[in-house]
Amino acid sequence: MERLWSPWRLAYVNGASGGSDSGCIFCRSDEPGRDELILIRGRVTYVILNLFPYNNGHLMVVPNRHVATLASTTGDEQAELMRLTRHAEMALTEAYTPQGINIGINLGRPAGAGIVDHLHVHLVPRWNGDTNFMTAIGDTRVLPEGLAATRDRLQPIFERLARNER
Repeated sequence: MERLWSPWRLAYVNGASGGSDSGCIFCRSDEPGRDELILIRGRVTYVILNLFPYNNGHLMVVPNRHVATLASTTGDEQAELMRLTRHAEMALTEAYTPQGINIGINLGRPAGAGIVDHLHVHLVPRWNGDTNFMTAIGDTRVLPEGLAATRDRLQPIFERLARNER
C-alpha cells in the first residue's frame, strides 16, 4: 500500500488516545478554534463537523458528558442524541441531497471507534460512486469542500430547525 503522509493527523491521534476527560477531544470542544466546528449546541449534546471527514458533510452528534456507551447515558441524553441526529439527517438531506446516509455508533476499538471513551454518533452522506480510484487504489479521499464551507452551508439549516422546534 502506498503512503500518503499526513503529519497534521498526529494531533488527532494524540488527542484521541487519552482515556481521561481532560485528554478527550470532545470534552475540550470549548477550546479556541474548536467552536468553529460546532454547528449547534443542545442542552446536553452538540453537533460537530468531523475534522477528518470521510465525505463532505460528515457530522457527529456528541453528548457533553464524558460517557463511553449508550448504556451510560441518561434518558435526557438519549432523547437529545436522537433529536439532534434527526436534525443532522434533515440538514444533510437538504444541503447535499445525498443518495444515502450512514448513521452509526462504533463502541470499542475493534468496532472501529477512533475515540473510544466518548460516545458519538456519525452521520456520513453517501452517493453512488463516491468511492473512486483514489479511494480504491490510492487509499485516499478527495473532498471538494472545505470545513468552513461545510459549516457555512449547514449552520443556517440547523438554526432554522432549532427555531421551528420551539
